Amino acid sequence: MGRHSPGGGRAATHRSSVVALSLLLVAALVGWLSFDFLRDTLGASDCERVTSLTVAASPDIAPVITQVGRDILEAGDDCYDVRVTSRESSGVAESLAVSDGSEPPDVWIPESTLWLRRAQSNGAWQTPIEGTRIASSPVVLAVTDDLAGQFGWPTTRPTWADLIADTKVLETLGFPDPARDPIGSATLFRLAEPKGNDAAGTTSLLRKLSANTVATSTDLFARLPGTTSPHPPLSAFPSSETAVLRHNVKQTSTKLVASYADPAPPSLDYPFVVLPATTGEKRTVAERFLSRMLGSQARDLLGAAGFRGPAGDVLRDRSQDKRVTADPAPPVPLPEADEVDRVLNEWAGVNLSARIQVLLDVSGSMAEQVPGTGRTRMAVTLDAAELGIRLFKGTTKIGLWVFSTNLDGDKDYRELLPVRPVSDHLAANAIPTVRSIENQTKGATGLYDSTLAAYKSARQNWEPGRINLVVVMTDGKNEDRDGISREQLLAELAGLVDPKRPIAVIGIGIGPDIDIGELQAISAATDGQAFSTPDPSKIAEIFYAALSKLLCQPPACKPTPGS
Repeated sequence: MGRHSPGGGRAATHRSSVVALSLLLVAALVGWLSFDFLRDTLGASDCERVTSLTVAASPDIAPVITQVGRDILEAGDDCYDVRVTSRESSGVAESLAVSDGSEPPDVWIPESTLWLRRAQSNGAWQTPIEGTRIASSPVVLAVTDDLAGQFGWPTTRPTWADLIADTKVLETLGFPDPARDPIGSATLFRLAEPKGNDAAGTTSLLRKLSANTVATSTDLFARLPGTTSPHPPLSAFPSSETAVLRHNVKQTSTKLVASYADPAPPSLDYPFVVLPATTGEKRTVAERFLSRMLGSQARDLLGAAGFRGPAGDVLRDRSQDKRVTADPAPPVPLPEADEVDRVLNEWAGVNLSARIQVLLDVSGSMAEQVPGTGRTRMAVTLDAAELGIRLFKGTTKIGLWVFSTNLDGDKDYRELLPVRPVSDHLAANAIPTVRSIENQTKGATGLYDSTLAAYKSARQNWEPGRINLVVVMTDGKNEDRDGISREQLLAELAGLVDPKRPIAVIGIGIGPDIDIGELQAISAATDGQAFSTPDPSKIAEIFYAALSKLLCQPPACKPTPGS
Protein backbone atom coordinates (compact mmCIF):
# COMPACT_ATOMS: atom_id res chain seq x y z
CA MET A 1 0.00 0.00 0.00
CA GLY A 2 1.66 3.25 -1.12
CA ARG A 3 2.15 6.25 1.06
CA HIS A 4 0.94 9.81 0.38
CA SER A 5 3.66 12.30 -0.33
CA PRO A 6 3.93 15.20 2.08
CA GLY A 7 1.76 18.12 1.01
CA GLY A 8 -0.03 16.03 -1.67
CA GLY A 9 -3.46 17.01 -0.35
CA ARG A 10 -2.60 20.69 -0.50
CA ALA A 11 -1.31 20.35 -4.06
CA ALA A 12 -4.50 18.62 -5.16
CA THR A 13 -6.56 21.31 -3.56
CA HIS A 14 -4.53 23.95 -5.30
CA ARG A 15 -4.92 22.24 -8.65
CA SER A 16 -8.70 21.99 -8.09
CA SER A 17 -8.87 25.67 -7.25
CA VAL A 18 -6.94 26.55 -10.39
CA VAL A 19 -9.23 24.39 -12.51
CA ALA A 20 -12.34 25.91 -10.91
CA LEU A 21 -10.99 29.43 -11.38
CA SER A 22 -10.13 28.65 -14.97
CA LEU A 23 -13.64 27.36 -15.60
CA LEU A 24 -15.10 30.48 -14.04
CA LEU A 25 -12.90 32.66 -16.21
CA VAL A 26 -13.90 30.69 -19.32
CA ALA A 27 -17.55 30.93 -18.35
CA ALA A 28 -17.18 34.64 -17.74
CA LEU A 29 -15.40 35.07 -21.05
CA VAL A 30 -18.05 33.07 -22.91
CA GLY A 31 -20.76 35.03 -21.15
CA TRP A 32 -19.09 38.32 -21.96
CA LEU A 33 -18.57 37.29 -25.59
CA SER A 34 -22.17 36.07 -25.82
CA PHE A 35 -23.45 39.31 -24.32
CA ASP A 36 -21.23 41.30 -26.64
CA PHE A 37 -22.46 39.26 -29.64
CA LEU A 38 -26.10 39.66 -28.69
CA ARG A 39 -25.61 43.36 -27.98
CA ASP A 40 -24.04 43.80 -31.41
CA THR A 41 -26.72 41.65 -33.00
CA LEU A 42 -29.70 43.19 -31.30
CA GLY A 43 -28.60 46.73 -31.79
CA ALA A 44 -25.95 49.27 -31.09
CA SER A 45 -28.41 51.21 -28.99
CA ASP A 46 -27.62 49.16 -25.85
CA CYS A 47 -31.10 47.67 -25.56
CA GLU A 48 -32.17 47.25 -21.97
CA ARG A 49 -34.59 44.55 -23.14
CA VAL A 50 -35.70 42.98 -26.39
CA THR A 51 -39.40 42.95 -27.31
CA SER A 52 -40.64 39.87 -29.12
CA LEU A 53 -43.32 40.39 -31.76
CA THR A 54 -45.34 37.33 -32.75
CA VAL A 55 -46.71 37.27 -36.29
CA ALA A 56 -49.14 34.80 -37.86
CA ALA A 57 -48.79 34.87 -41.65
CA SER A 58 -50.41 32.91 -44.45
CA PRO A 59 -48.11 30.11 -45.66
CA ASP A 60 -47.34 31.69 -49.04
CA ILE A 61 -45.90 34.92 -47.59
CA ALA A 62 -44.62 33.61 -44.23
CA PRO A 63 -41.08 32.83 -45.53
CA VAL A 64 -40.64 36.44 -46.66
CA ILE A 65 -41.89 37.78 -43.32
CA THR A 66 -39.46 35.44 -41.55
CA GLN A 67 -36.54 36.68 -43.63
CA VAL A 68 -37.34 40.34 -42.96
CA GLY A 69 -37.44 39.56 -39.23
CA ARG A 70 -34.11 37.74 -39.48
CA ASP A 71 -32.55 40.69 -41.30
CA ILE A 72 -33.66 43.01 -38.49
CA LEU A 73 -31.98 40.76 -35.94
CA GLU A 74 -28.76 40.56 -37.94
CA ALA A 75 -28.69 44.30 -38.65
CA GLY A 76 -28.96 45.00 -34.94
CA ASP A 77 -30.58 48.40 -35.25
CA ASP A 78 -33.84 47.70 -33.41
CA CYS A 79 -34.51 46.33 -29.94
CA TYR A 80 -36.99 43.66 -31.00
CA ASP A 81 -37.17 40.29 -32.67
CA VAL A 82 -39.92 38.82 -34.85
CA ARG A 83 -41.27 35.33 -34.38
CA VAL A 84 -43.24 34.26 -37.43
CA THR A 85 -45.65 31.34 -37.54
CA SER A 86 -46.97 30.05 -40.84
CA ARG A 87 -50.69 29.47 -40.30
CA GLU A 88 -53.66 28.94 -42.58
CA SER A 89 -55.78 32.07 -42.41
CA SER A 90 -58.96 30.07 -41.85
CA GLY A 91 -57.49 28.64 -38.65
CA VAL A 92 -56.40 32.06 -37.37
CA ALA A 93 -59.85 33.52 -38.11
CA GLU A 94 -61.50 30.72 -36.16
CA SER A 95 -59.10 30.97 -33.21
CA LEU A 96 -59.67 34.71 -32.90
CA ALA A 97 -63.41 34.09 -32.64
CA VAL A 98 -63.22 30.98 -30.43
CA SER A 99 -59.89 30.34 -28.73
CA ASP A 100 -58.12 27.12 -29.66
CA GLY A 101 -55.88 27.35 -26.60
CA SER A 102 -52.92 28.88 -28.42
CA GLU A 103 -51.49 32.32 -27.69
CA PRO A 104 -53.02 34.88 -30.07
CA PRO A 105 -50.45 36.59 -32.34
CA ASP A 106 -49.63 40.27 -32.07
CA VAL A 107 -49.85 40.75 -35.83
CA TRP A 108 -51.82 38.87 -38.45
CA ILE A 109 -51.04 38.85 -42.17
CA PRO A 110 -53.66 36.80 -44.06
CA GLU A 111 -53.63 36.58 -47.83
CA SER A 112 -56.92 38.44 -48.16
CA THR A 113 -59.02 41.06 -46.38
CA LEU A 114 -61.82 38.53 -46.72
CA TRP A 115 -60.43 36.70 -43.68
CA LEU A 116 -60.59 39.84 -41.55
CA ARG A 117 -64.28 40.16 -42.34
CA ARG A 118 -64.78 36.47 -41.68
CA ALA A 119 -63.12 36.67 -38.27
CA GLN A 120 -65.26 39.61 -37.23
CA SER A 121 -68.50 38.10 -38.51
CA ASN A 122 -67.69 34.88 -36.63
CA GLY A 123 -67.51 36.73 -33.32
CA ALA A 124 -64.09 38.38 -33.14
CA TRP A 125 -65.84 41.74 -33.01
CA GLN A 126 -62.75 43.86 -32.33
CA THR A 127 -60.72 42.45 -35.21
CA PRO A 128 -60.17 45.21 -37.79
CA ILE A 129 -61.77 44.56 -41.17
CA GLU A 130 -59.01 46.41 -43.00
CA GLY A 131 -55.24 46.51 -42.77
CA THR A 132 -52.24 48.00 -44.52
CA ARG A 133 -51.40 46.13 -47.73
CA ILE A 134 -47.79 44.96 -47.82
CA ALA A 135 -48.04 43.00 -51.10
CA SER A 136 -50.55 41.88 -53.69
CA SER A 137 -51.14 39.15 -56.24
CA PRO A 138 -53.77 39.02 -59.00
CA VAL A 139 -56.08 36.04 -59.16
CA VAL A 140 -55.66 34.25 -62.49
CA LEU A 141 -56.71 31.06 -64.21
CA ALA A 142 -53.66 28.81 -64.34
CA VAL A 143 -53.78 26.98 -67.69
CA THR A 144 -51.50 24.15 -68.83
CA ASP A 145 -49.28 24.87 -71.82
CA ASP A 146 -51.13 22.25 -73.86
CA LEU A 147 -54.52 23.81 -73.23
CA ALA A 148 -53.21 27.34 -73.72
CA GLY A 149 -51.81 26.23 -77.07
CA GLN A 150 -55.32 25.34 -78.21
CA PHE A 151 -56.25 29.00 -77.72
CA GLY A 152 -53.25 30.38 -79.64
CA TRP A 153 -50.53 30.54 -77.01
CA PRO A 154 -47.80 31.88 -77.17
CA THR A 155 -49.04 34.29 -79.85
CA THR A 156 -52.28 34.93 -77.96
CA ARG A 157 -52.90 34.56 -74.24
CA PRO A 158 -56.21 32.74 -73.52
CA THR A 159 -58.87 34.85 -71.83
CA TRP A 160 -61.28 33.85 -69.11
CA ALA A 161 -64.18 34.33 -71.49
CA ASP A 162 -62.60 31.91 -74.00
CA LEU A 163 -61.92 29.27 -71.36
CA ILE A 164 -65.26 29.43 -69.55
CA ALA A 165 -67.20 29.29 -72.83
CA ASP A 166 -65.56 25.98 -73.74
CA THR A 167 -67.53 22.98 -72.45
CA LYS A 168 -64.52 20.66 -72.58
CA VAL A 169 -62.43 23.11 -70.57
CA LEU A 170 -65.11 23.22 -67.86
CA GLU A 171 -64.92 19.44 -67.53
CA THR A 172 -61.26 19.68 -66.48
CA LEU A 173 -61.43 23.01 -64.62
CA GLY A 174 -60.58 22.64 -60.94
CA PHE A 175 -62.03 24.99 -58.35
CA PRO A 176 -61.08 25.83 -54.74
CA ASP A 177 -64.00 25.92 -52.31
CA PRO A 178 -64.96 29.62 -52.15
CA ALA A 179 -66.18 29.21 -48.58
CA ARG A 180 -62.65 28.22 -47.51
CA ASP A 181 -60.31 29.85 -50.02
CA PRO A 182 -60.27 33.55 -51.03
CA ILE A 183 -58.98 32.61 -54.49
CA GLY A 184 -62.17 30.60 -54.99
CA SER A 185 -64.23 33.49 -53.63
CA ALA A 186 -62.54 36.02 -55.92
CA THR A 187 -63.11 33.81 -58.95
CA LEU A 188 -66.72 33.28 -58.00
CA PHE A 189 -67.34 37.03 -57.68
CA ARG A 190 -66.27 37.47 -61.29
CA LEU A 191 -68.01 34.40 -62.75
CA ALA A 192 -71.28 34.81 -60.85
CA GLU A 193 -71.78 38.48 -61.64
CA PRO A 194 -75.36 39.07 -62.80
CA LYS A 195 -75.51 39.14 -66.60
CA GLY A 196 -78.98 40.33 -67.50
CA ASN A 197 -81.50 37.62 -66.70
CA ASP A 198 -79.17 34.73 -67.45
CA ALA A 199 -79.67 33.09 -64.06
CA ALA A 200 -79.86 29.73 -65.85
CA GLY A 201 -76.37 30.15 -67.28
CA THR A 202 -74.95 31.17 -63.92
CA THR A 203 -76.53 28.22 -62.13
CA SER A 204 -75.32 25.83 -64.80
CA LEU A 205 -71.79 27.23 -64.57
CA LEU A 206 -71.70 26.93 -60.77
CA ARG A 207 -72.92 23.36 -61.00
CA LYS A 208 -70.12 22.50 -63.45
CA LEU A 209 -67.51 24.19 -61.28
CA SER A 210 -68.62 22.14 -58.29
CA ALA A 211 -67.69 18.88 -60.04
CA ASN A 212 -63.95 19.37 -59.44
CA THR A 213 -64.05 21.43 -56.25
CA VAL A 214 -61.29 20.86 -53.68
CA ALA A 215 -60.68 22.39 -50.27
CA THR A 216 -57.98 24.94 -51.17
CA SER A 217 -56.15 26.22 -54.23
CA THR A 218 -52.89 24.53 -53.19
CA ASP A 219 -54.61 21.14 -53.58
CA LEU A 220 -55.16 21.83 -57.28
CA PHE A 221 -51.47 21.74 -58.22
CA ALA A 222 -51.35 18.10 -57.11
CA ARG A 223 -53.82 17.22 -59.89
CA LEU A 224 -51.85 18.56 -62.85
CA PRO A 225 -51.03 16.15 -65.69
CA GLY A 226 -47.99 14.04 -64.84
CA THR A 227 -48.66 13.92 -61.10
CA THR A 228 -49.50 10.76 -59.18
CA SER A 229 -52.93 11.96 -58.07
CA PRO A 230 -55.63 9.24 -58.15
CA HIS A 231 -58.08 11.88 -59.40
CA PRO A 232 -58.55 12.90 -63.05
CA PRO A 233 -55.98 15.51 -64.14
CA LEU A 234 -56.92 19.16 -64.37
CA SER A 235 -55.99 21.46 -67.23
CA ALA A 236 -56.96 24.78 -65.61
CA PHE A 237 -57.84 26.22 -62.22
CA PRO A 238 -57.91 29.53 -60.30
CA SER A 239 -54.65 30.47 -58.65
CA SER A 240 -52.66 33.44 -57.47
CA GLU A 241 -50.19 34.82 -59.98
CA THR A 242 -47.50 34.26 -57.35
CA ALA A 243 -48.24 30.54 -57.18
CA VAL A 244 -48.02 30.23 -60.97
CA LEU A 245 -44.60 31.90 -60.96
CA ARG A 246 -43.35 29.63 -58.20
CA HIS A 247 -44.67 26.53 -59.95
CA ASN A 248 -42.97 27.41 -63.23
CA VAL A 249 -39.50 27.69 -61.70
CA LYS A 250 -39.74 24.10 -60.46
CA GLN A 251 -38.46 21.22 -62.54
CA THR A 252 -41.87 19.95 -63.55
CA SER A 253 -43.12 18.53 -66.83
CA THR A 254 -46.18 20.81 -66.88
CA LYS A 255 -45.80 24.57 -67.07
CA LEU A 256 -48.67 26.96 -66.48
CA VAL A 257 -49.83 30.03 -68.39
CA ALA A 258 -51.62 32.77 -66.42
CA SER A 259 -54.94 33.86 -67.93
CA TYR A 260 -56.12 37.28 -66.73
CA ALA A 261 -59.75 38.40 -66.51
CA ASP A 262 -61.02 41.76 -67.72
CA PRO A 263 -62.38 43.17 -65.51
CA ALA A 264 -60.17 41.49 -62.95
CA PRO A 265 -61.51 39.68 -59.87
CA PRO A 266 -60.61 40.84 -56.35
CA SER A 267 -56.88 40.45 -55.66
CA LEU A 268 -55.04 38.87 -52.78
CA ASP A 269 -54.02 41.95 -50.81
CA TYR A 270 -52.02 40.70 -47.77
CA PRO A 271 -53.22 43.15 -45.09
CA PHE A 272 -50.90 43.78 -42.15
CA VAL A 273 -53.13 43.96 -39.07
CA VAL A 274 -52.13 44.75 -35.51
CA LEU A 275 -54.62 42.84 -33.38
CA PRO A 276 -56.57 44.63 -30.60
CA ALA A 277 -54.79 42.92 -27.71
CA THR A 278 -51.42 44.23 -28.95
CA THR A 279 -50.82 47.36 -26.88
CA GLY A 280 -48.06 49.54 -25.46
CA GLU A 281 -44.51 48.71 -26.48
CA LYS A 282 -45.58 45.82 -28.67
CA ARG A 283 -47.86 48.04 -30.71
CA THR A 284 -45.00 50.48 -31.20
CA VAL A 285 -42.77 47.63 -32.30
CA ALA A 286 -45.48 46.38 -34.68
CA GLU A 287 -45.60 49.80 -36.33
CA ARG A 288 -41.83 49.80 -36.72
CA PHE A 289 -41.95 46.34 -38.26
CA LEU A 290 -44.68 47.47 -40.68
CA SER A 291 -42.41 50.28 -41.88
CA ARG A 292 -39.76 47.61 -42.54
CA MET A 293 -42.23 45.54 -44.55
CA LEU A 294 -42.94 48.57 -46.73
CA GLY A 295 -39.25 49.35 -47.23
CA SER A 296 -36.95 48.58 -50.15
CA GLN A 297 -35.32 45.53 -48.58
CA ALA A 298 -38.67 43.81 -48.03
CA ARG A 299 -39.81 44.78 -51.54
CA ASP A 300 -36.77 43.02 -52.98
CA LEU A 301 -37.58 39.88 -51.02
CA LEU A 302 -41.25 40.02 -51.99
CA GLY A 303 -40.35 40.45 -55.65
CA ALA A 304 -37.98 37.50 -55.52
CA ALA A 305 -40.81 35.39 -54.09
CA GLY A 306 -43.17 36.34 -56.95
CA PHE A 307 -45.30 38.96 -55.21
CA ARG A 308 -46.31 42.35 -56.54
CA GLY A 309 -46.14 45.53 -54.51
CA PRO A 310 -49.12 46.90 -52.56
CA ALA A 311 -50.11 48.99 -55.61
CA GLY A 312 -49.86 46.06 -58.01
CA ASP A 313 -46.48 47.08 -59.38
CA VAL A 314 -44.02 44.40 -60.53
CA LEU A 315 -41.09 44.19 -58.12
CA ARG A 316 -38.73 42.05 -60.17
CA ASP A 317 -37.82 41.47 -63.81
CA ARG A 318 -40.11 38.79 -65.29
CA SER A 319 -38.52 38.54 -68.71
CA GLN A 320 -37.57 34.93 -68.01
CA ASP A 321 -41.19 33.82 -67.73
CA LYS A 322 -43.52 35.16 -70.39
CA ARG A 323 -46.28 32.95 -69.03
CA VAL A 324 -47.17 35.74 -66.61
CA THR A 325 -47.55 39.39 -67.50
CA ALA A 326 -45.33 42.24 -66.37
CA ASP A 327 -48.11 44.78 -66.81
CA PRO A 328 -49.22 46.72 -63.71
CA ALA A 329 -52.19 45.14 -61.94
CA PRO A 330 -53.71 47.59 -59.42
CA PRO A 331 -55.36 45.53 -56.67
CA VAL A 332 -59.10 45.07 -57.06
CA PRO A 333 -60.88 45.48 -53.70
CA LEU A 334 -63.45 43.09 -52.32
CA PRO A 335 -67.10 43.88 -53.02
CA GLU A 336 -69.30 45.06 -50.18
CA ALA A 337 -70.10 42.47 -47.52
CA ASP A 338 -73.70 42.02 -48.76
CA GLU A 339 -72.44 41.23 -52.26
CA VAL A 340 -69.94 38.73 -50.89
CA ASP A 341 -72.70 37.02 -48.93
CA ARG A 342 -74.98 36.93 -51.98
CA VAL A 343 -72.43 35.19 -54.17
CA LEU A 344 -71.33 32.72 -51.49
CA ASN A 345 -74.96 31.94 -50.73
CA GLU A 346 -75.59 31.18 -54.38
CA TRP A 347 -72.71 28.76 -54.30
CA ALA A 348 -73.97 27.16 -51.08
CA GLY A 349 -77.46 26.78 -52.54
CA VAL A 350 -76.25 25.11 -55.71
CA ASN A 351 -74.07 22.68 -53.79
CA LEU A 352 -76.30 21.68 -50.92
CA SER A 353 -78.63 18.72 -51.34
CA ALA A 354 -82.34 19.21 -50.94
CA ARG A 355 -85.63 17.35 -50.76
CA ILE A 356 -88.07 19.08 -53.09
CA GLN A 357 -91.75 18.25 -53.53
CA VAL A 358 -92.89 19.90 -56.78
CA LEU A 359 -96.59 20.62 -57.33
CA LEU A 360 -97.37 21.30 -61.02
CA ASP A 361 -100.63 22.80 -62.26
CA VAL A 362 -102.23 20.73 -65.08
CA SER A 363 -105.57 22.55 -65.14
CA GLY A 364 -107.25 23.37 -68.46
CA SER A 365 -105.82 26.88 -68.62
CA MET A 366 -102.30 25.42 -68.97
CA ALA A 367 -103.29 24.35 -72.50
CA GLU A 368 -103.61 27.96 -73.64
CA GLN A 369 -101.19 29.17 -76.28
CA VAL A 370 -98.31 31.45 -75.35
CA PRO A 371 -98.47 34.37 -77.80
CA GLY A 372 -95.69 34.40 -80.34
CA THR A 373 -94.38 30.92 -79.53
CA GLY A 374 -96.86 28.48 -81.04
CA ARG A 375 -96.61 26.50 -77.80
CA THR A 376 -98.78 26.02 -74.74
CA ARG A 377 -98.15 27.22 -71.21
CA MET A 378 -97.68 23.58 -70.22
CA ALA A 379 -95.04 23.02 -72.91
CA VAL A 380 -92.86 25.97 -71.89
CA THR A 381 -93.29 25.09 -68.22
CA LEU A 382 -92.17 21.52 -68.82
CA ASP A 383 -89.11 22.84 -70.67
CA ALA A 384 -88.13 24.83 -67.60
CA ALA A 385 -88.88 21.91 -65.27
CA GLU A 386 -86.80 19.48 -67.32
CA LEU A 387 -83.78 21.76 -67.48
CA GLY A 388 -84.18 22.50 -63.78
CA ILE A 389 -84.11 18.81 -62.91
CA ARG A 390 -80.87 18.45 -64.83
CA LEU A 391 -79.32 21.37 -62.96
CA PHE A 392 -80.07 20.03 -59.48
CA LYS A 393 -77.30 18.20 -57.69
CA GLY A 394 -77.53 14.45 -58.29
CA THR A 395 -78.02 13.78 -54.60
CA THR A 396 -80.97 16.19 -54.37
CA LYS A 397 -84.25 14.35 -54.00
CA ILE A 398 -87.18 15.51 -56.05
CA GLY A 399 -90.77 14.31 -56.46
CA LEU A 400 -93.51 15.57 -58.77
CA TRP A 401 -97.24 15.82 -58.16
CA VAL A 402 -99.69 17.21 -60.71
CA PHE A 403 -102.90 18.96 -59.67
CA SER A 404 -106.15 20.45 -61.00
CA THR A 405 -109.57 19.35 -59.62
CA ASN A 406 -110.82 15.80 -59.02
CA LEU A 407 -107.69 14.47 -60.65
CA ASP A 408 -107.63 11.24 -58.64
CA GLY A 409 -111.19 10.53 -57.55
CA ASP A 410 -112.12 13.28 -55.11
CA LYS A 411 -108.49 14.35 -54.74
CA ASP A 412 -107.19 17.32 -56.69
CA TYR A 413 -103.70 15.85 -57.04
CA ARG A 414 -101.82 12.68 -57.88
CA GLU A 415 -98.19 11.57 -57.81
CA LEU A 416 -96.34 11.50 -61.11
CA LEU A 417 -92.80 10.90 -59.83
CA PRO A 418 -91.99 9.61 -56.34
CA VAL A 419 -89.39 11.46 -54.28
CA ARG A 420 -86.07 10.02 -55.42
CA PRO A 421 -82.53 11.36 -56.00
CA VAL A 422 -82.20 13.25 -59.27
CA SER A 423 -79.50 10.80 -60.37
CA ASP A 424 -82.00 7.94 -59.97
CA HIS A 425 -84.68 9.78 -61.96
CA LEU A 426 -82.28 10.45 -64.81
CA ALA A 427 -80.98 6.88 -64.78
CA ALA A 428 -84.58 5.61 -64.93
CA ASN A 429 -85.31 7.90 -67.91
CA ALA A 430 -87.97 9.84 -66.00
CA ILE A 431 -88.00 12.83 -68.37
CA PRO A 432 -90.42 11.16 -70.85
CA THR A 433 -92.78 10.52 -67.94
CA VAL A 434 -92.76 14.22 -67.14
CA ARG A 435 -93.26 15.07 -70.82
CA SER A 436 -96.24 12.71 -71.04
CA ILE A 437 -98.54 15.16 -69.23
CA GLU A 438 -98.14 17.91 -71.83
CA ASN A 439 -101.45 17.04 -73.51
CA GLN A 440 -103.32 15.91 -70.39
CA THR A 441 -104.43 19.30 -69.08
CA LYS A 442 -107.97 19.48 -67.75
CA GLY A 443 -110.14 20.74 -64.93
CA ALA A 444 -109.92 23.81 -62.72
CA THR A 445 -107.18 24.88 -60.31
CA GLY A 446 -107.39 23.06 -56.99
CA LEU A 447 -104.59 25.04 -55.44
CA TYR A 448 -105.45 25.10 -51.75
CA ASP A 449 -106.18 21.41 -51.14
CA SER A 450 -103.22 20.32 -53.24
CA THR A 451 -100.78 22.69 -51.51
CA LEU A 452 -101.90 21.54 -48.06
CA ALA A 453 -101.57 17.87 -49.02
CA ALA A 454 -98.10 18.40 -50.46
CA TYR A 455 -96.99 20.30 -47.36
CA LYS A 456 -98.31 17.56 -45.05
CA SER A 457 -96.46 14.95 -47.10
CA ALA A 458 -93.26 17.00 -46.91
CA ARG A 459 -93.73 17.38 -43.16
CA GLN A 460 -94.24 13.65 -42.69
CA ASN A 461 -91.19 12.82 -44.81
CA TRP A 462 -88.93 15.66 -43.66
CA GLU A 463 -85.25 14.71 -43.96
CA PRO A 464 -82.40 16.04 -41.81
CA GLY A 465 -79.28 17.18 -43.61
CA ARG A 466 -81.31 18.49 -46.54
CA ILE A 467 -83.13 21.68 -47.44
CA ASN A 468 -86.78 20.62 -47.48
CA LEU A 469 -89.04 22.53 -49.88
CA VAL A 470 -92.43 22.50 -51.56
CA VAL A 471 -92.44 24.19 -54.98
CA VAL A 472 -95.82 25.21 -56.41
CA MET A 473 -95.98 26.05 -60.16
CA THR A 474 -99.34 27.41 -61.32
CA ASP A 475 -100.87 29.71 -63.94
CA GLY A 476 -103.98 30.68 -62.01
CA LYS A 477 -105.67 30.98 -58.67
CA ASN A 478 -107.71 28.56 -56.60
CA GLU A 479 -111.00 27.58 -58.32
CA ASP A 480 -112.10 24.61 -56.21
CA ARG A 481 -115.26 25.74 -54.49
CA ASP A 482 -115.60 22.40 -52.72
CA GLY A 483 -112.18 22.62 -51.11
CA ILE A 484 -110.79 24.55 -48.17
CA SER A 485 -110.63 28.36 -48.14
CA ARG A 486 -107.50 30.49 -48.17
CA GLU A 487 -108.00 31.30 -44.48
CA GLN A 488 -108.24 27.59 -43.66
CA LEU A 489 -105.12 26.83 -45.69
CA LEU A 490 -103.09 29.56 -43.99
CA ALA A 491 -104.28 28.44 -40.56
CA GLU A 492 -103.40 24.82 -41.32
CA LEU A 493 -99.94 25.79 -42.60
CA ALA A 494 -99.32 27.92 -39.52
CA GLY A 495 -100.04 24.89 -37.35
CA LEU A 496 -97.70 22.66 -39.37
CA VAL A 497 -94.72 25.01 -39.45
CA ASP A 498 -91.91 23.81 -37.19
CA PRO A 499 -88.83 26.09 -36.91
CA LYS A 500 -86.72 23.07 -35.99
CA ARG A 501 -87.78 21.32 -39.19
CA PRO A 502 -88.22 24.13 -41.71
CA ILE A 503 -90.11 23.56 -44.96
CA ALA A 504 -90.59 26.59 -47.18
CA VAL A 505 -93.22 26.86 -49.90
CA ILE A 506 -91.82 28.47 -53.06
CA GLY A 507 -94.54 29.81 -55.37
CA ILE A 508 -93.87 30.24 -59.11
CA GLY A 509 -96.66 32.02 -60.97
CA ILE A 510 -97.02 31.61 -64.74
CA GLY A 511 -98.97 33.92 -67.06
CA PRO A 512 -101.35 36.91 -66.79
CA ASP A 513 -104.05 35.14 -64.78
CA ILE A 514 -101.93 34.52 -61.71
CA ASP A 515 -102.99 35.94 -58.34
CA ILE A 516 -99.57 36.91 -56.98
CA GLY A 517 -101.09 38.04 -53.70
CA GLU A 518 -102.43 34.54 -53.17
CA LEU A 519 -99.05 32.93 -53.84
CA GLN A 520 -97.28 35.43 -51.63
CA ALA A 521 -99.63 34.76 -48.74
CA ILE A 522 -99.14 30.99 -49.02
CA SER A 523 -95.36 31.29 -49.29
CA ALA A 524 -95.06 33.83 -46.48
CA ALA A 525 -96.93 31.50 -44.11
CA THR A 526 -93.96 29.12 -44.35
CA ASP A 527 -91.15 31.69 -44.61
CA GLY A 528 -90.96 31.02 -48.33
CA GLN A 529 -91.08 33.33 -51.36
CA ALA A 530 -93.20 33.80 -54.48
CA PHE A 531 -92.04 34.60 -58.02
CA SER A 532 -94.15 35.39 -61.06
CA THR A 533 -94.14 36.55 -64.67
CA PRO A 534 -97.14 37.65 -66.75
CA ASP A 535 -95.39 36.33 -69.87
CA PRO A 536 -95.34 32.49 -69.79
CA SER A 537 -92.47 32.46 -72.29
CA LYS A 538 -90.33 33.91 -69.49
CA ILE A 539 -91.01 31.02 -67.13
CA ALA A 540 -87.50 29.61 -67.63
CA GLU A 541 -85.94 32.90 -66.52
CA ILE A 542 -88.20 33.08 -63.46
CA PHE A 543 -87.52 29.45 -62.63
CA TYR A 544 -83.76 29.93 -62.73
CA ALA A 545 -83.89 33.24 -60.90
CA ALA A 546 -85.70 31.40 -58.14
CA LEU A 547 -83.36 28.41 -58.21
CA SER A 548 -80.87 29.76 -55.69
CA LYS A 549 -83.85 30.69 -53.51
CA LEU A 550 -85.22 27.18 -53.85
CA LEU A 551 -82.09 25.91 -52.20
CA CYS A 552 -82.33 28.40 -49.34
CA GLN A 553 -78.79 29.22 -48.35
CA PRO A 554 -77.07 29.63 -45.01
CA PRO A 555 -77.38 31.38 -42.69
CA ALA A 556 -81.12 31.60 -43.37
CA CYS A 557 -81.34 27.81 -43.24
CA LYS A 558 -78.74 25.12 -42.78
CA PRO A 559 -78.56 21.35 -42.88
CA THR A 560 -79.11 19.73 -39.53
CA PRO A 561 -75.79 19.52 -37.61
CA GLY A 562 -74.21 16.11 -37.73
CA SER A 563 -76.01 15.02 -40.88
